[in-house]
Amino acid sequence: MRLRFTKMQGAGNDFVVFDGVRQRVALTPAQYRDIADRHFGIGCDQILLVESATRADCDFRYRIFNADGGEVQQCGNGARCFARFVHDQGLTAKREIRVETAAGVIVPRLEDDGRVTVDMGPPRFAPIEIPFLPALAAPAVPAMPNTHVLDVDGEPVELTVLSMGNPHAVRVVCNVEAAPVAELGTRVERHPAFPERVNVGFMQVMHRREVVLRVFERGAGETLACGTGACAAVVAGILRGLLDDTVLVHARGGDLTIHWAGADQPVFLTGPAVTVFQGEIET
Repeated sequence: MRLRFTKMQGAGNDFVVFDGVRQRVALTPAQYRDIADRHFGIGCDQILLVESATRADCDFRYRIFNADGGEVQQCGNGARCFARFVHDQGLTAKREIRVETAAGVIVPRLEDDGRVTVDMGPPRFAPIEIPFLPALAAPAVPAMPNTHVLDVDGEPVELTVLSMGNPHAVRVVCNVEAAPVAELGTRVERHPAFPERVNVGFMQVMHRREVVLRVFERGAGETLACGTGACAAVVAGILRGLLDDTVLVHARGGDLTIHWAGADQPVFLTGPAVTVFQGEIET
């Protein structure tokens, strides 16, 4: 079966996007792994599937599959590419759409400057919603909400834990370029305190409105950018009293702007969404 696809990227986080509205897409985890393979497939961090909405109050349904073939709940950079895709492909004329995901409804909006802003919804802090097992961590760090110390193979690692529709653990570091992203990210991702694994962020605070971030994504390894990871990092920095409510996040693949007013307010993610090329693949 031949499937049409579009290759897209948002701040270097790259995706293969399938239109599941105008063609039937029924792939196995092994097929998703083959598509994501950078030597034998198209190559990407995640595969995005556009489907018709199952809810009357939404325009589309959005599904995300990691490079390891597993389906995940949310992807912020992917959400921007999703919004750009459905508009450019003529699936909608709306500049703002409502999209159902496994993590709830998100609202992407095309901006006049070509970027896309996504209402990612409010962050979630309850351990059951992350999910996180605090009993497997040391007591929370005083005066730092949702910050815990994990024993990672005998090493104490301080992390702020939350969900942006998918689980995140954020570590503040002095020098993000020297941070052991691959080595420590691998170990934290699969720590037993995270029953569904976790995305691990390493954040260096430049000043109250600017950070540098690297993210080790579960099922993908380190990526050039992670939208939900940028949201989680800024929320963590605000919770710790390090950041203001609007922050420029420098990822290796480009810049993202995050705004969070705190409390139960949604997190807004703004950044680029670019089509790279289109093609067909035999599956």
